[in-house]
Amino acid sequence: MRYLVPLLLFLFTGILLINACHSPEEKEVPVKQKPKLPPPGTISALPPEYASPANNPSTPEKIELGRLLFYDPILSGGKDVACASCHHPEFGYAESLELPVGVNGRGLGERRSFNKNNDIPFTKRNAPSLLNVAFNGIDEKGKYTPEDAPMFWDMRAKSLEQQAMMPVSTFEEMRGHGFTENNIKEEVSKRVSNIPLYRKLFKEAFPDNTTITDTLISRALAAFQRSLIANNSRFDRYMRGEKTALSSREINGMNLFIKTGCARCHNGPMLSDYKPHVLGVVDNEKLPFSDSGYHQTYAFRTPTLRNLRFTRPYMHNGKIATLDNVMFFYEDLKGKPLPNPHVHKEQLDSLAVLMTVEFKDLDNIVEFLNTLNDDQYDRKIPAAVPSGLPVGGNIKN
Repeated sequence: MRYLVPLLLFLFTGILLINACHSPEEKEVPVKQKPKLPPPGTISALPPEYASPANNPSTPEKIELGRLLFYDPILSGGKDVACASCHHPEFGYAESLELPVGVNGRGLGERRSFNKNNDIPFTKRNAPSLLNVAFNGIDEKGKYTPEDAPMFWDMRAKSLEQQAMMPVSTFEEMRGHGFTENNIKEEVSKRVSNIPLYRKLFKEAFPDNTTITDTLISRALAAFQRSLIANNSRFDRYMRGEKTALSSREINGMNLFIKTGCARCHNGPMLSDYKPHVLGVVDNEKLPFSDSGYHQTYAFRTPTLRNLRFTRPYMHNGKIATLDNVMFFYEDLKGKPLPNPHVHKEQLDSLAVLMTVEFKDLDNIVEFLNTLNDDQYDRKIPAAVPSGLPVGGNIKN
């Protein structure tokens, strides 16, 4: 007890001195936590059936009328190109060229080229496949609204009905010289109305209407395009319970596809989130300008990964020829300069930055992507079209 009191006084004094030296403004530095990663995304089988808008229910009469219109070059200004010229069943209702040749073109697929003395530019972007376009906008839970489905690489149209006649109005795609955006639809409607067989077919498909309008033409085209379903791939069968539909390497590739972050954008039944993303893909030198995409941000809508075997080349401008090179592109996104000098690293989509694609995983992922192909789709081509013009336009060399 003799030494306890002085010892306690000494300790107390030391504590006071330490506190006196400590600045009252100093605060504890919080432990830096790792940012929370977004969920990896889920993928699933396509539904067995598709939905149609309330104002354009699907009927066999509409589908077959739409098929004829799809292959009939009477819808183009010069009567030389049809929807099928650039969306042909031989190529999965897509196109095998980087940028399609529309007006004043001849041939099909890689054999298609401009006629001599041409002053028509290439179309602006790669022709996307129309297979399963009925499901555009479908989310990870399988929900979608046909009236609100995003269309085109820059999502400038909603619904197949709104999209269907836009190529007809576009100069390099189907309109060409001689007509303006304001009068081409009226001209096409008159042409179709002057053909007795079309008048009969429109009356059967739209019994409540007495006049053929561009709106009805759009609805018939949309009904046909919506019917182009390819929803029974080996992946679909696997996800529905047929566990022998995929090999162990393909299953491993599917797991890697999700693990590496691919499914954050390529998700849901269509393997697309239907949102715009900036990736910095190199410009196509065939265009006289730099394509800045969605709202001039260099973003483009996530494409579906279904039926890639039939729909090469890839990306919005067709600048990547093979699936292997697509995977190399994503592998290089972090470490190398972006291919497009107009896009800076800070503009690169945050989900793309999070991807962890490695060289050793590429083959397995590509094997998985090939399980998304379904070649059992509608390839029926009319023997003739009501206008009497060449079926599909000038697609024969």
